[in-house]
Amino acid sequence: MHSHHLLLEEPIRMASILEPSKPSFFPAMTKIVGTLGPRSRSVETISSCLIAGMSVARFDFSWGDTEFHQETLENLKLAIKSTKKLCAVMLDTGGPELQVVNKTERPISLEAETLVVLTPNQEKEATPNLLPINFSGLSKAVKTGDTIFIGQYLFTGSETTSVWLEVNEVIGEDVVCLIKNSATLSGSLFTLHVSQIRIDLPTLTDKDKEVISTWGARNSIDFLSLSYTRHAEDIRHAREYLSKLGDLNQTQIFAKIENFEGLTHFDEILQEADGIILSRGNLGIDLPPEKVFLFQKAAVYKCNMAGKPAVVTRVVDSMTDNLRPTRAEATDVANAVLDGSDAILLGAETLRGLYPVDTISIVGKICAEAEKVFNQDLYFKKTVKYVGEPMSHLESIASSAVRAAIKVKASVIICFTSSGRAARLIAKYRPTMPVISVVIPRLKTDQLRWTFTGAFEARQSLIVRGLFPMLADPRHSADSTSATNESILKIALDHGKASGIVKSHDRVVVCQKVGDDSVVKIIELED
Repeated sequence: MHSHHLLLEEPIRMASILEPSKPSFFPAMTKIVGTLGPRSRSVETISSCLIAGMSVARFDFSWGDTEFHQETLENLKLAIKSTKKLCAVMLDTGGPELQVVNKTERPISLEAETLVVLTPNQEKEATPNLLPINFSGLSKAVKTGDTIFIGQYLFTGSETTSVWLEVNEVIGEDVVCLIKNSATLSGSLFTLHVSQIRIDLPTLTDKDKEVISTWGARNSIDFLSLSYTRHAEDIRHAREYLSKLGDLNQTQIFAKIENFEGLTHFDEILQEADGIILSRGNLGIDLPPEKVFLFQKAAVYKCNMAGKPAVVTRVVDSMTDNLRPTRAEATDVANAVLDGSDAILLGAETLRGLYPVDTISIVGKICAEAEKVFNQDLYFKKTVKYVGEPMSHLESIASSAVRAAIKVKASVIICFTSSGRAARLIAKYRPTMPVISVVIPRLKTDQLRWTFTGAFEARQSLIVRGLFPMLADPRHSADSTSATNESILKIALDHGKASGIVKSHDRVVVCQKVGDDSVVKIIELED
């Protein structure tokens, strides 16, 4: 399967481009995060999304109430049961999002070159000349000449559904703006984004805290996506808040970088966060269009070298209404994979789009094609050089396992882990073959009850490129005798055979602990 890897740097035969793509058990090594919403919440649709390749379900709390999201989540659980596909849960906070409030929900048509007033008085009705907003500090934050964007679900770049304004003057708490393009805003809420301005609101709002402590805690969420992360302190504050909520002390926090401030403090945010989401919709407003790709490449590289997942958003916007992506979008997905992204996040495309399942399927196919030409050799050398010497014990084992697997053309790497860290480190070196991460549960007690760890760790690897988790029988410990490890290994290999990634005479690299020692071994399968 991996012997005829072509690289983009090599001449690619046109005939190979015309060959149809081969289906495989794992649609792609790159993961897909799907946002569930009005168009994608029935058990049937979610089941199809899981089969098409979604491995993380995102619940976006900038709209919808907890009952709506709970119903969707119950449907997700039923879909997981019926498809036997694991799926992690991500809660996306609303954050300090500024919004225009349109109580009547009637469409508002704004004319270019006319004036509109933004007012914090939410009692007033939204009209083409007056837009009520949910923030009273706007008049203090902006000055004449500043740029403000307003649009639904933020800016797809479609000029008819979003509008950009230039601040004309500030009168008391009202901000008078000149409309730069004609557009019609429809719906009850539109997001308002002021370019490169600090908004004095907490990153984790009271509403976010309420959602996390009720819905999040009740459902033991795997990931918290922290909208508008601006400083490392935002992550520390969120982590401290989660640590007080039972199981949520295991929840991973992903920083969503979507404005100038988050970009300025990127390095320290990356140190604190468990992963990064590059929110290109908002970033594309704070950055000039010609700089967005530079940020993407720099940020993904930094995440790769730190061994933390990088998630890219806003890739196939046009699929919200169309069955096929544009040529530019298809290339964009492939470039995100070639840059080294772990996952692609679909927002409006699956939330309210007409073709959620087709979107996941097509994005997965593009990722799989891009992975075939990903220059793993160059990537490996870069990563080893970046890590430098002396390497830590774990890092050296992980890189050795990947090097061995590539040299012997192994069909899969199997890694025994209890915390998931060893498997993530192997994935950091981007092997060309899947890594089956066998998570061995650990028994722990708080004096009142015994619990097993492991389910969180298994699901959290569903956002890491190339990692495919299996939860082992809790009666076996991660560093127990070789006999129990052999029986778990047999189960893992049977799983690989059943799913078609392992065949007889294949070579498999196994990474495990035996006593206090970490061991990498190569096994060749019999008939």
